[in-house]
Parts: sequence; C-alpha cells; structure tokens
Amino acid sequence: MNKGSIKSDLVRVDRMSDDDIDYSDIPPLDEKFFVRVTMPPKKQLTIRLDSDVLDWFKAYGRGYQTRINRILRVVMESQPPAAPSKPRSASELKQRPGRVSKRRAALRAKRSARAAK
Repeated sequence: MNKGSIKSDLVRVDRMSDDDIDYSDIPPLDEKFFVRVTMPPKKQLTIRLDSDVLDWFKAYGRGYQTRINRILRVVMESQPPAAPSKPRSASELKQRPGRVSKRRAALRAKRSARAAK
C-alpha cells in the first residue's frame, strides 16, 4: 500500500456519515469496560537498572519508560495479590533492619555497664 492510496482512503472515510458506518460487529461497552480502562496515576521515582537492560529498552526508540511500566504491570498482574504489609513507625523507617544506630549502641553499652556494677 502506498501513501497515495492511504490518503484517498482517508478522504473517503472523512466523507462518510455516521449512518454509513457498520457498527454491528462491535460489542456494546458496559460500565465494567470503562472501570477497567482507567489506570492508576503515575508516580515519579528513581530506579537503578543495569546499563545493558536500559540500553536494550532504549534501542527500541522513544517510550522506553512506558515499555518498562507495561512489562512490570504484566508481571504484577500474573502474580497472586501480595499480603498487605503492616504499617511501620517513623523510627523503623529511619533504621535498616538488623542495624543499631551508634547513639543507641552507646546507650545500651552504658546501661550494660551500670547493670554490671
């Protein structure tokens, strides 16, 4: 198909009225369709990817971030829902699990020294 025939088809389609279009093979859309179509809002974040992985996505041209999101969505939707995590307190968020701050370690050492006396 060449550009000339595409342009002539577009002109022909533009001239058609709504009554000339056959919609009989299109199923009616219900409310479920429109609920499913809406996507959650996007959030901006910083993510570190291996350079070869990023190069692979970029090699396919513009829209690589959208492609990454779609692939992650397919993986997410193929998994069972995750159990809800319990909310963590602010102090838990500041500290990595298994690590004790220097200040807290010093306080514990003082308490231990007092208890030993």
